[in-house]
Amino acid sequence: MKLWRTHNLLKRIVIPVLCGLMLMSCSDDEDNSETPNPYQPIVLNCVKPDYLKTGDKVALISPSYYTPMENVEKTADVLRSWGLQPIVGPNVDKVADGKYAGTVAERVSDIRWALNDPSIKAIICNRGGYGTIQLIEHLTLDELKTSPKWLVGFSDISTLHGLLTRAGVMSIHGTMSSFLAKGGTDETSTLMRDLLLGKVPCYEVPAHKQNIVGSASGTLVGGNICTFAPNLGSQADVTKGKDLILFVEEVGESMHNIDRQMRILQMNGVLDRCKGIILGEFTDCGKEFTYESVEAMLHEMLKEYHIPVLCGFPAGHGDVNLPLVMGANVSINVRTDGSTLQFNIDGDQQQVNTAAITVPAISAVARMRLAGKIE
Repeated sequence: MKLWRTHNLLKRIVIPVLCGLMLMSCSDDEDNSETPNPYQPIVLNCVKPDYLKTGDKVALISPSYYTPMENVEKTADVLRSWGLQPIVGPNVDKVADGKYAGTVAERVSDIRWALNDPSIKAIICNRGGYGTIQLIEHLTLDELKTSPKWLVGFSDISTLHGLLTRAGVMSIHGTMSSFLAKGGTDETSTLMRDLLLGKVPCYEVPAHKQNIVGSASGTLVGGNICTFAPNLGSQADVTKGKDLILFVEEVGESMHNIDRQMRILQMNGVLDRCKGIILGEFTDCGKEFTYESVEAMLHEMLKEYHIPVLCGFPAGHGDVNLPLVMGANVSINVRTDGSTLQFNIDGDQQQVNTAAITVPAISAVARMRLAGKIE
């Protein structure tokens, strides 16, 4: 009987009281602690590589799809005409799986070769297409920042821009061998050459009906949205940064897929961290909705953020692809009569009126081929 009473006392009184005290203690601990914020922004602080001078070596590599050696050789001729010394990567002529410019190991090897050779002062990618997402886990941020040097490319190269920005090194979103091989005398090419040599463009951009007026400064990140949006959460994810100026362009995608990628950014808090947005070219993109343009569709999403939006900047897969310094602090001023984009870095400032730039002869099919969307 005594044992039963003791058991009953423990069951009905002592144990519940002890459990209550433990719960109160846990509750107090929770109240005194901060819940981790998975979207806590990071500070992006990038150094500018040295500008080039006559005689400097420039590496030509293929981190994505294969580029015919004929194009690489023509690009080398263009670089020589600029007074630079082209050096072709050891694995540029390789082909893997019918599309890639070599295996993952070979493509990573060429990046490391270009980074680690102190005589090489800049790196120009031959082509985009697809494949750089495969390289993320094979490169470290430490090795990317050990010897800062310019890397040039766009489209699928947006992944490498993300890695370099996270490593703290500026890079150039600009034209590649697949375009330079056409001669290198068009303004897209010569402005990129000028930037490499220390002439920094200050762009004046015509007014656009989907612009959202305002001024902002921040770190320029982004590129091809279907390339950089899937990198969220990886070490190539630049959208974790604070005070962003986000640049977005695309080619050959449906409106709904562009909307999907932007919604992914939105749901991950990226748009909340943006001080401003630059919309580049949306070349040969679908029109399955009643929006008159991709810019009109994105305007509806972005207007609630009350930040400046600069539309129609000629960069991406269009006829003109003007160079942008990724990872640089930039200022945008969007007005009703036009906009300006300025890079807050040292160098000789060069005023560029984008409306006055002539359009080179290139077909829509050629643009798709350069992007790696078709053969």
